[in-house]
Amino acid sequence: MQQQGSTLAVLLAVQLAWVSVSKGETQPRIDVRYAGQNEETPDFQRHVIPMLSKLGCNGRSCHGSFQGRGGFMLSLFGYDFKADHKGLMERLDLETPSDSYALQKATREIDHEGGQRIAPQSWEYRVFLNWIASGAKGVESEGRLKQLEISPAEIQFRDASETAQLRVVAHWEDGSSEDVTPLCRFLSNDASIAEIDDSGLVTAGATGDTHVVVFYDNGTVPVPVLRPVSDQTGERYPSVPAPTRVDQLVVEKLKKLGIVQSETCGDTEFLRRVSLDIAGTLPTSAEIRAFVADNSPDKRSRKIDELLETPAYSAWWATRLSDYTGNTANQLNNVSFNNNQPSQEWYEWLRKRVRENVPYDRIVEGIVLAGSQREGETYQEYCVRMGEYFKDGSGEKFAEQESLPYYWARRNFQRPEDRAIGFAYTFLAIRIECAQCHKHPFDRWTQEDFKEFQPLFSTTRFNPNGTNRREYEELLATLEVDQALRGNQLRQALGRLLQKGEVVPFPALVQTSTSGPRRERGERSRQVTARMLGGDPFDMTQYPDPRKPLMDWMTGEVRDLFAKAFVNRVWSNYFHRGIVEPTDDLSLANPPTNQALLDHLAQGFIAQGYDMKWLHREICNSRTYQLSWQPTESNRLDERNFSRAVPRRIQAEVAYDALVQATAGMSQNAGYLTNLKQRATAIPGSAQGRGGNNYALTIFGKSARENNCDCERSNEPTLLQTLFLYNDNDVLTALDSRGGWLAEVAREWNQPLLSNPNEPTIRKPENYDEIVARYRSQIERAKNQSNPERLQQMKARLKAFLEQYGETDKAEARGKATASGVSEEARRIAVREAYLRTLSRLPSAEEEQTALQAMSATETPVEGLRDVLWALLNTKEFILNH
Repeated sequence: MQQQGSTLAVLLAVQLAWVSVSKGETQPRIDVRYAGQNEETPDFQRHVIPMLSKLGCNGRSCHGSFQGRGGFMLSLFGYDFKADHKGLMERLDLETPSDSYALQKATREIDHEGGQRIAPQSWEYRVFLNWIASGAKGVESEGRLKQLEISPAEIQFRDASETAQLRVVAHWEDGSSEDVTPLCRFLSNDASIAEIDDSGLVTAGATGDTHVVVFYDNGTVPVPVLRPVSDQTGERYPSVPAPTRVDQLVVEKLKKLGIVQSETCGDTEFLRRVSLDIAGTLPTSAEIRAFVADNSPDKRSRKIDELLETPAYSAWWATRLSDYTGNTANQLNNVSFNNNQPSQEWYEWLRKRVRENVPYDRIVEGIVLAGSQREGETYQEYCVRMGEYFKDGSGEKFAEQESLPYYWARRNFQRPEDRAIGFAYTFLAIRIECAQCHKHPFDRWTQEDFKEFQPLFSTTRFNPNGTNRREYEELLATLEVDQALRGNQLRQALGRLLQKGEVVPFPALVQTSTSGPRRERGERSRQVTARMLGGDPFDMTQYPDPRKPLMDWMTGEVRDLFAKAFVNRVWSNYFHRGIVEPTDDLSLANPPTNQALLDHLAQGFIAQGYDMKWLHREICNSRTYQLSWQPTESNRLDERNFSRAVPRRIQAEVAYDALVQATAGMSQNAGYLTNLKQRATAIPGSAQGRGGNNYALTIFGKSARENNCDCERSNEPTLLQTLFLYNDNDVLTALDSRGGWLAEVAREWNQPLLSNPNEPTIRKPENYDEIVARYRSQIERAKNQSNPERLQQMKARLKAFLEQYGETDKAEARGKATASGVSEEARRIAVREAYLRTLSRLPSAEEEQTALQAMSATETPVEGLRDVLWALLNTKEFILNH
């Protein structure tokens, strides 16, 4: 009797379900509808494939692997409906559905390596059985999922072990809706904060915030989960200043989490931070003193504007844009007669546009739609113009041209599939390489999306023979060059002629036809279809240059994503992380920590005409950017929500420049914002290795720009970095440079710069110490004999001997130092200057006294000052931006 009652309840539920559907309402859960026998026919796309995905049948470790399992293969994550249907049909019995091999394997009536996936007479069993019994139809015309609606849209827990059940409703373009919760896959981005089981039940863990992600069909939806770290939430949250929209959006999130912001940072902390972030440059001691003395309420805003107008700003941000666009000489050595020049020209092209504040979308347009020959320009004229750029060598003349063809010339950027991946990374900050082989596991992109996106990159080619082979050969024939030479030998020969003033043929970017191959003579070319990611197919042959609709698509249909990619990367430069992290993974399953904040910045960036300086100001003028690194009780562990400044190691080029600037003479130090010569932030390419400053830049994480990953630039501290600052030749040479600050102080104090072991002229003899001791013995004997002539003679010989090996007579220097009477005030001033140069602040009274004592303990005050400066260069406070 009880069994009859439950059966009746299930049948009633099914009947009510169909009544509600007939009224256009949401169809109930499939596990309810199939709890008992019914006549409903499941849909292959909407029910069967999602169910197999939920059961793990098409996962990597099962039939979704590259080779399948047991001779049976399904598409990974189930998005090739035709292939999946074909594979299943070979394992179905349409006459006796319950005898189907696939069904018996899943229930383990037949031995199954993957174990029992479906329990007999379960709702999953009935769905599979009904589908087979109704003819096992596939997908005749693929339906489109319009929206995946999740409730609750945000989960706010109070205590550990609290639970919340998600409900997922799929809305299709045909107007139908269905509760698909049992068919969804679920994932937690941080299981320590929120766990989620197969049914969509979320359980609270530790305090903090994360997302749980829901997957169904082609839909991926993240759901925020928050558990406050304190009881200071909502109305109990303390009143804090939020002067800008950025601050308001940050505080709105912090109120939910009960995280109280740190205080606003002090003037010296702000000045150091903003100078390093905007211009990659330490503030000078004079700047610091002037800024601290300025009592104007708008002085921080004015400093931001001032830094945005410096050459150092354009140099640093041209470097960052070079990172994203892949400017590396290693991949450009086939496009010019000087391997390093194209990289220099690329950098200068970007730097000019950053300096002039050219809108970001126009910079991108100059890259995406780049060409070699100007409109109406002959190949001969093009070669003359390129020759002028080559002779210039600085890259500044090249920067005057409208576009940047080198982006398309890199050796690792020639195949359409590589270009599709690299293009999506550079301009949209998305990773589509997974979709080369299968549906992206954490995003919307399918293999079909990838296949139809890559043809857009197949018609642009960097041709070694210029834009016209005949004109290339005609020009080559006019030159006195061996016509049998090829490749690098020919390039070298042409380079020598170019140096002599000859016009030589240059390689050029060309557009090939978008028409497909002809089927037979006289027949029109067949249509070549392509489509933007997630878009509709179109005939590519309708466009002479398919890059034009590609650019229109980026600044049109997906302009929000285009803007967010850049905005998020800029934000990460000013904080320890992006609003989305990693910054090159704007996938649906990797949502921003503050969606409203990212939306505000992206929409504002678009509304302001992609004005990069507006974006820098919007971020830097916020109180959020100007918070102290000193934590409060509630934000000590927060690194996601920008409640404080998280100290971060300064970036490779900036770190090297800071080392040089901190040890440089006064005039060089003062000119660092304007004089870019020898600046690491103005190095165009991505050279690696030991030469010059390459070793330092490599160990401090300069990007090699070889792969499509922002992770190539690293800010992580390492032991090699510590050892470099401790005793590398570059550091010791900078300290002891004759043009450095210590040398200037030594001259001012009438002392030699002591112990410079890094500039010996010749190798010391094995008996070096014995020779020095012999000279000193003779000097003492001359003193005792009261022989002034002999005394001076032996002192001069000792001095000459020591100077051969880059050393000085410390005893004599100490005597001079004592005689010169360097006052304590002079030493105090020097110590303060050392702190300002390195840490951008004055020492505390205790720090100052410690430094003065250290100076007194050395043979001379200069040597003591050197020790102080070296020690400051080796502090965390120097190498971190805080």
